[in-house]
Amino acid sequence: NHTTWHHQTFTLTGIPGMSEKDFWMALPLCLLYSTTFLANVTILVVIKVERSLHKPMYYFLAMLAATDLSLSFSSMPTMLSVHWFNWRSVTFDACITQMFFIHTFEGVESGVLVAMAFDRFVAIRFPLHYATILTHGVIGKIGAAVLLRSVGAVLPVPFLIKRLPFCNSNVLSHAYCLHQDAMRLACADTRVNSIYGLLAVIFTIVLDALILLVSYILIFHAVLGIASWEERLKALNTCLSHIFAVLLFYVPLIGMTLIHRYGKHLSPVVHTLMANIYLLLPPVLNPIVYSVRTKQIWWQIVRVFCRGRID
Repeated sequence: NHTTWHHQTFTLTGIPGMSEKDFWMALPLCLLYSTTFLANVTILVVIKVERSLHKPMYYFLAMLAATDLSLSFSSMPTMLSVHWFNWRSVTFDACITQMFFIHTFEGVESGVLVAMAFDRFVAIRFPLHYATILTHGVIGKIGAAVLLRSVGAVLPVPFLIKRLPFCNSNVLSHAYCLHQDAMRLACADTRVNSIYGLLAVIFTIVLDALILLVSYILIFHAVLGIASWEERLKALNTCLSHIFAVLLFYVPLIGMTLIHRYGKHLSPVVHTLMANIYLLLPPVLNPIVYSVRTKQIWWQIVRVFCRGRID
């Protein structure tokens, strides 16, 4: 006979095998979170106060910045508590709440990138009708659809994970909670969780990747229809920041997936590093990429902080 019980807490993991170095991990983490906060808030403030940036492209950029902030804040509490204060215990309900928000904002970011690709396609293919196609109402509906789709896809996850018994180990692989990480600790059949998790990923991340691929095929086809080489390069240049943002999101995701699938022989430190890069790198680099690559954003940032003395 054996007794099955439900753990009330999970134990988070810092740097595997090097817990004494967790404190030194906290310093770059604080720098990353501070940079993420300042950079994305700057983008949001500049877009709000500068009327010249009240255009569809910058509204979508504001959505991306807000999503990056939300994704960072979803992981920050446990990441800093583990590495800075060595507080590794998290309640079951708090863990479920965190995984809900992390997975939701991952889906939102993927959807916003698709919306930005649509914006670039309309701007290049239908430049004369750009403002009439992407009105404030249409942009608002796109943003709401992206958010509702992601919430709807992730909403069953807390209920699916909460029904599972956890009677063996309660040690997670990361300093934050993920559905697939918690699911592997259950001492019950997790096929429903696995199947639903796969379907949710296909419906959001994989579908968005396919739409992005098709969008850029259409964009390049539209660019080739432009007679002037100079105008072609100018049109492509408006897409570079978005291409970098897509790569920042999907390359770490693909790398983490491949390492998880084929890199079981690798050090746990590699798995932790890739997981942290996937979660932390896009929010901190997206606003920097857009600030450097987009002259309008850069000059408006300078003007805002110099109180309009630089024209």
